[in-house]
Amino acid sequence: MFESLIGLVAIIALFVIISRQQSRIGLVERELGALRSLVLSGAVPPVAKSSAQDAPVDAPADVAPPVAAAADIPSPAISEPVAAQAPDPEAQAPIGEVVSGPWAPGESAPKAAESAAPAAAAKAARRSDVETALGTRWAVWVGGIALALGGLFLIRYTIEAGIFGPGVRLTMAGVLGLVLVAGGEFIRRTGFKVPVQGAAGAYIPAILTAAGAFILFGTVYAAHGIYGFIAPALAFTLLGIIGVATIAAALVHGQALAGIGLVGAMVTPVLVASQAPNPWALFGYLAIVLAATGVIARMRDWKLLMAAAFFGTGVWTILYMTDAPGANLSAILFVDAVTLAVLALVWLARRGDETAPARAFDWPSIVPGLFVAFSALGLSVDPAFAAAGYALPGAVVIAAMVAVALYRPLALPLVYAAGLVTVLIYLGIIPPTSIASDFPGGALGVDGLPVATSNALTLRIGIVLGLVFIGAGFWAARRFAAGMQIRAASWAAWGVVVPLVILLALWFTFGNLDRDLVYAAAAALQVVIFAAGGEWIARAEEPPLKGGVAVSLALGGAAIAGLLLMHMAFDSGWTTILLGAAAIVPALATRWRVYPVLGWISVGAVTAVLGRVAFDPTIVGAGFLSTTPVFNWLLPGYGVPALAFGFAAWQLARTPALPVAGNGRPRLAMEAAAALFALLTLAMLVRHAMHGGVIDTAAMTLAEQSIYTLIAIGAGAILVAIDMRSPSSVLRYGSMAAGVASVAFIVVRHFVVLNPLLTDESTGQIPVFNLLFLAYLLPAVAAGGLALYARDKRPKWYAQMLAVVAAVLAFAYATLSVRRLFKGEFIGLWSGLGQLETYTYSALWLVIGVALLTAGVWLKSQVLRIASAALIAIAVLKVFIFDMSELEGVLRALSFIGLGAVLIGIGLFYQRLLTRAARAKIPVGEQ
Repeated sequence: MFESLIGLVAIIALFVIISRQQSRIGLVERELGALRSLVLSGAVPPVAKSSAQDAPVDAPADVAPPVAAAADIPSPAISEPVAAQAPDPEAQAPIGEVVSGPWAPGESAPKAAESAAPAAAAKAARRSDVETALGTRWAVWVGGIALALGGLFLIRYTIEAGIFGPGVRLTMAGVLGLVLVAGGEFIRRTGFKVPVQGAAGAYIPAILTAAGAFILFGTVYAAHGIYGFIAPALAFTLLGIIGVATIAAALVHGQALAGIGLVGAMVTPVLVASQAPNPWALFGYLAIVLAATGVIARMRDWKLLMAAAFFGTGVWTILYMTDAPGANLSAILFVDAVTLAVLALVWLARRGDETAPARAFDWPSIVPGLFVAFSALGLSVDPAFAAAGYALPGAVVIAAMVAVALYRPLALPLVYAAGLVTVLIYLGIIPPTSIASDFPGGALGVDGLPVATSNALTLRIGIVLGLVFIGAGFWAARRFAAGMQIRAASWAAWGVVVPLVILLALWFTFGNLDRDLVYAAAAALQVVIFAAGGEWIARAEEPPLKGGVAVSLALGGAAIAGLLLMHMAFDSGWTTILLGAAAIVPALATRWRVYPVLGWISVGAVTAVLGRVAFDPTIVGAGFLSTTPVFNWLLPGYGVPALAFGFAAWQLARTPALPVAGNGRPRLAMEAAAALFALLTLAMLVRHAMHGGVIDTAAMTLAEQSIYTLIAIGAGAILVAIDMRSPSSVLRYGSMAAGVASVAFIVVRHFVVLNPLLTDESTGQIPVFNLLFLAYLLPAVAAGGLALYARDKRPKWYAQMLAVVAAVLAFAYATLSVRRLFKGEFIGLWSGLGQLETYTYSALWLVIGVALLTAGVWLKSQVLRIASAALIAIAVLKVFIFDMSELEGVLRALSFIGLGAVLIGIGLFYQRLLTRAARAKIPVGEQ
């Protein structure tokens, strides 16, 4: 066991020393190479030269040239005054001439080296760096470890040889440790300095002191753990004294020694076992170690050491809380208080850069924030602690973290830790069944139960914590609004998030989920507080009323509180309607304030309404939706949001002082939302009417699809008209998207999927106003009208696409009407073709082709003329291929006679057209 301890401590010490010094070695060597290059080129830095000349012989290493000072070697003021002596001749030499190995002190760089080639200089620099590392740093490090292990091995030899008894051996080991410590101090006081530039990490006094501390730790542990010469209390005290003394010695020997002392001090409670553990002794000892480390780390600004001390104390606190069922609450609160006190009164005391914009927070504060918050979480959530009533002390710890963060602005991580823990605690009290009862596994909690217990105390604590975060958050956000955006935004965020989560959790746990006016009043109060707080913060900005991140977070919190208010106070139908209407409020606010977030709040209302209609398309639930066409909950549920979104877009577009929300994405999003909900209103009303007042997933019919197609075409035309009056990219591309969508509906649904020729669906008993009229003729007229209206307002391909679709729809209507004339209500393809019917198709197609040609000439549309040519070509092929084989007698003759007459007529028409064009000198194809 003793040998294992020796090996473990040796490995830890070696790792600490090497990891601490390795980065410094690299930095020093790089700087040394740069300085050597300057020397070889003839340009010696004046600062380095003057530093070398002014360095006294007996000064410690930190008053050597600037690179050596990086090794955390103390100044003379820390140890004792050192009388100025005559300058060292070697110290007066340029830096580039003292980097040779100690085994060649008399060597100096020849003057001819100044003109040496750069490659040779670089090679010499690399060789010299290797020599320096081997001869000065590694030799000292390994030597110090060897001294420590040598002392322990000597004790082991005396044990194995039986030369001395245990008491004598331990005495010898203690004397050896003290001698090493004294030797290190003696060498330091006699004026030791690092003689070689770049070897500051190999500070011999610190290495000797570390070796002595290591031996003393082992000696005290052996006296207690192996031989039982001293009691646990005395061993505990001695180990603590050695650890704290080692940390204190780091003031004159560097941070690496402090790390060794801190590790020894933190493992002391593990090395000394007791039959009756006393938490007060443990945490009193940890408080002393933490306070001493904080003082020393503050004096030297050793962030890593301070973070390590907080980490060790936090680990011991958590271990005590998890391994001690009967944990002493006072001891836990004591160590938390000490941790926060050391952070606020020692580590962060007298920091002059607390308001500097370049430093938003102190990163070592993250460690105590996490551990103290975790202890507060344990007091509030753990069943044993919660049953004992420790939730209130846990809340006090959270409030203390917020207070420390207010007192020391650099302790900003404490706000994040406190806020996160509070959110976790109150999300944990929500009963899983109040959210959903059919989650996989049965619940959101643990074994179907909430993570944390909830009672009246939890309710009161939640109210108090919510007020604490609101007050502290908005006060601090206003304090830092002018210059520290990160701090202001952080405080504002937690001042909004925590109260909202608490309100939501308390409503789910204690309130009525259907309608609860008490919690609705609380939500309304939050809306007012957050909105007023945002305005209060905005007045402290530079420039005032800029609407920065903190203001945006506050107003966003007000919007979320308003969302909760509507869900708490109203039923499903009114919630959806009021959410849509709420989009008007931030848009109207842009008349008085130019906060960029206002437009995005309106967009947030759109998102909320979309979420509600996606969850329940019937607005009020399928069981409560009336079967009355048009005048039911669907009309206001979709229509009111559509109107509100349209008004919000209109208002945002008329706020010229709002460049982001008025002319940017929020306005475009609102325009798109208005168009979308207008289409949804019509589509849902059609669906409701076509299915007898039921909104379900039943198969769509051709009649229903036809109405949707007409709505899409109409929406495209309306968006084009609005875009002409108020140009907008959303309206432009939205209108084109509606047209493309309608064409896609026609091609896929009308011509293929729902075509009555393929489905044999009933076309109705009325001769003209039947399904074919609704599905083909009306869309043909609508598409043709839109193509004509959009000719000069949209791209050429868009109008041509609509014109072709209109022509194809008219052709389909005429063809299917002929089919219905011969077959009746059901026109399925499998019912066959008669000869007269076949001839009628040929004649009809020729007539339609002539009509398209006439329309193309009249409208000067090349697309229609090409479509007529294509249709006539199809008719020619049908006559010569199909009619010749299928028709007989007079019908065959009439088919060819009619085709010939039409073709001759078309030729005559084009000849006259060309003659007229030649006279007018106008090309035939001019549009």
